[in-house]
Amino acid sequence: MDGALRAYEHWVTSYRRLWRASIVSSVLNPVLYLTALGVGLGKLVNHGPHPLGVSYVAFVAPGVLAATGMQIATNESSFPVMAALRWTRTYYAMLASPLRVRDILIGHQLYFASRVAVAATIYLAALAAFGTLHSGYAIFALPVTVLVGAAFSAPVAAFSAWAPKDAYLSALLRFGIVPMFLFSGTFFPVTRLPPGVREIAYATPLWHGVDLARHLTLGTATWGMSLVHVAYLVAFAGAGLVIAERSYRKRLVL
Repeated sequence: MDGALRAYEHWVTSYRRLWRASIVSSVLNPVLYLTALGVGLGKLVNHGPHPLGVSYVAFVAPGVLAATGMQIATNESSFPVMAALRWTRTYYAMLASPLRVRDILIGHQLYFASRVAVAATIYLAALAAFGTLHSGYAIFALPVTVLVGAAFSAPVAAFSAWAPKDAYLSALLRFGIVPMFLFSGTFFPVTRLPPGVREIAYATPLWHGVDLARHLTLGTATWGMSLVHVAYLVAFAGAGLVIAERSYRKRLVL
């Protein structure tokens, strides 16, 4: 574990040059989202039946919180991982030290989780300021968002280590991440999707994160379904780590 923390320290140190820009975007994005949904689109949607009996912004905001975890984790574990292997070759420099492949993998994953945690904390504070948190259980939406990030960062890192060229990552973002963001219950209930598509949405880790975060912020979470969501996300993250370690070894250990 000490080796993983050393690798993690490298990424945190590198982030010191970038944190100002990312913090600004992390603050502005949730405020702009919530303003647009609450003051703009929400004014129109609220004239109709309310999903789960709450305002549209209260319905959408926790979904966007979970989706933010997905997006940050995916962005950080796609091109930066390929860069560390192909362009900057940072992973190879680490491997020339006493660090092992597993240390390199876990250290970078810890950094991804930290990025998601910081952004989720800011976003959750914005949700509280907009009055969209209806339960004290909303605080647990923070670790849920981090878990959503892990469920994506590990598999995406595995894919990035395997991908022969960067066009594969662009295709993943365009045809995988964007459709999930739109059709995994973030903006409307999955039950409104046609049969077949609905079942695919239920199988995505983002839907599990969105549904759990939403019920936590609304105070309607149940133990049974919450455990199912957590178990699914943990299984996704665990499987991703196993596959990622294999991908890293194939690329780093010649």
